[in-house]
Parts: sequence; structure tokens; C-alpha cells
Amino acid sequence: MSDTLREEIKQKIWNGDFNCEKELTLSILSGKWKVVILWHLGVEGPHRFSDLQKLFPKISHKILTNQLRELMEDGIVHREVYPESPPKVEYSMTELGMTILPIVEMMYDWGKKRMIEIKREIGSPERE
Repeated sequence: MSDTLREEIKQKIWNGDFNCEKELTLSILSGKWKVVILWHLGVEGPHRFSDLQKLFPKISHKILTNQLRELMEDGIVHREVYPESPPKVEYSMTELGMTILPIVEMMYDWGKKRMIEIKREIGSPERE
């Protein structure tokens, strides 16, 4: 399984650069779009690149490519190329990726509840 991990992360593990195991998890999940990419792939199933771009209109082609590439290198996401014309490419969660989905879902639930609380605290803009 260590062959599916970015070289920079392997080096940090080997050198003892992580202070705790949570840093490994965060280094795999870090990236502005990774958590939401994983949520969509894990909850909704496989997506094509163009579908992911439509979900995140503010993401650039380069950034989405880099985020997916890192997730693939870490063994979290799988890229399937179908022998069709034109070629069809889909991204999906790997078995290892599915093990991180509960963390992503807990982050989603926490964020959703917290947003509701914050909106209540600050009140709706229409009242001001």
C-alpha cells in the first residue's frame, strides 16, 4: 500500500517529520478542493472530469488536475479510462478512499450545523 503514497509524504514518514498521525491524515486531505471532491465521489459515485468542473465553477483546470493527481498518488481516488471514442475518463473512490469517507462526512455534518448556528447568531441580513 505504500506504493500508493506521494513521495513527499513517504519521506516525511521515513524522516519522522510528522509530530502525530493526524498530520498524515491532514497532508492527504489538505488542498482547498480535496474534501469536497472526495465527498462527491464517495457519496454520489464516479464523476467525469467535466462533471467535477461543473460542480466547482471557481476551480481552474490545473488545480482540479493537481488535486485529483495527488489523490490518485495517495491511493484515495482511481482514474478509469474507457476504450471508447471519444475517450471516457471517470474518477472514483478506491477501497482505501472509502475508508476516509466517514471523516469527510463528519466534516460535512459539523460544517453544516456550524453554519446554521452562525447564521442564527448573526441574524439574517433582511432584518438589518
